[in-house]
This record gives sequence, C-alpha cells and structure tokens, in this order.
Amino acid sequence: MVEIKTPGEIQAMRAAGRVVALALAATKAQAAAGITLKELDEVAREVLRENNATSPFLGYHPVFAPVAFPAVICASLNDEALHGIPDTRRLADGDLLSIDFGATLDGWTGDAAISFTVGEAHPADTRLIETAQRALKAGIAQAVPGKKIGDISHAIGVIGRLGRYGINTDFGGHGVGHTMHEDPSVPNEGRAGRGLRLRPGVVIAIEPWFMAGGRDGYVIDDDGWTIRSADGSRAAHVEHTVAVTPDGPLVLTAL
Repeated sequence: MVEIKTPGEIQAMRAAGRVVALALAATKAQAAAGITLKELDEVAREVLRENNATSPFLGYHPVFAPVAFPAVICASLNDEALHGIPDTRRLADGDLLSIDFGATLDGWTGDAAISFTVGEAHPADTRLIETAQRALKAGIAQAVPGKKIGDISHAIGVIGRLGRYGINTDFGGHGVGHTMHEDPSVPNEGRAGRGLRLRPGVVIAIEPWFMAGGRDGYVIDDDGWTIRSADGSRAAHVEHTVAVTPDGPLVLTAL
C-alpha cells in the first residue's frame, strides 16, 4: 500500500533529508586518497550523532541477505554498483566511489546517494557519473501529479540506453516514509504511461544506477550484499528522496 504523506509529514521528512545531505557532503569532503572506507563510515556516524538521528541501514536485514548490514553507509568502489560494505580498503587516486546513506529522524526517513571520483577523474568515469545525474534529474522532473511511475522509469532508462550503459531493474527506486523501503517500486527502466498514478503526498526514492560496460548483468559477492557489474566495468549510483506536491517535485535530500 502506498502511504500518502501530509504537507506536515513531508516537512518532517525534509528534516531527515537534510541530515542525509549533510552526511553525504561530509563523507565526500573526506574521501581523499589514503582514507579507508571504514573511516568514511565513521564520518557519517558522527553526522547522525550530531543530529540525534539513527541509521536505517545499520542492522537492516532483508530476506536476500545472509547477515544484517553492518554499517551506516554503503560504500561501493569502482565495479561495485550497490550495497558495498565499508572495510579497510584505502581509497586511491582515480577511484570511482558511490556513497549511499539514510537517516531516520523523529520517525521519518530520508535516503540518497552520490557518485564521484577520488582525485583525478578518468573521462569515462566523468561521463558515466554525469549521465546518471542527468537520468536522476529527468526522473525527478516526471514526479508530478498525474504522471505515472512508468514515466519516471522511462525517463531514466532512455538516458541510460542512449549512453549505452547497462541497466538492471532488480534493484531500483522505492517509496520512503517511516521506513526506508516502502511501496511503490520505481524501476530504472520501463514504459511511459504505466503503473501507479502519482498524486500529492507520494514520496519516493529515485535512484538510477548504470554500468559502464553496457551489460545489464550483475553478480553478488560472497558477503551477500555487494553488487558488482558482471563484466567488471565501473558503475555509478545516484539517488534522491522526492515528494510529489501540487507545485511539482520537492527534493527532500538536498541542502
């Protein structure tokens, strides 16, 4: 069931979304060569503490995973597309890093992700990240009353395919509210005009993730969490939590 949020509830979610934006900005600022992924996780934990918020990631245990998630960020490096577990690996110049983060504040949750290059960027990585960002922007633009979920999915998929990137719809966007994952599902490719009709009060996470090699397949590491491109190519993941309002889309996870 899709929960419709009131304007007051959307403002409460905006407060949680600001914590998400602060944490993503803080982790990106610290993501220099030599820093470990675990150290970035600690940066995000400190933002949670400073804002009296909690993590919807830490301890999250969906049916597909053998163990609960042990961190407050997903840190996905190079060919890792989603759900990377922060460990003692140190960042190196030229790494492509995706950070996914959520925060729960006063019972409401925000969820967002960024991708960026550590140090000097490879042109191919810059193009991949910029394409994912354009797809996110195009998806958000469709999050208006009267449009359908398929319009968001179609807008994302068209941009990804034009870039000749791999797209997989097994993991994608979703509703957000009291919990991190709610109805509806928001795939990263689909047919325009299909699916749930959007109305004011619908809040969704829109999250394109593309794989540079052009193949749609992925593999999951032995940890049961980390998703990698099947062909070993690099991946980028971006995300915002967005509310559908009478005045258009409202991004809740931006500063």
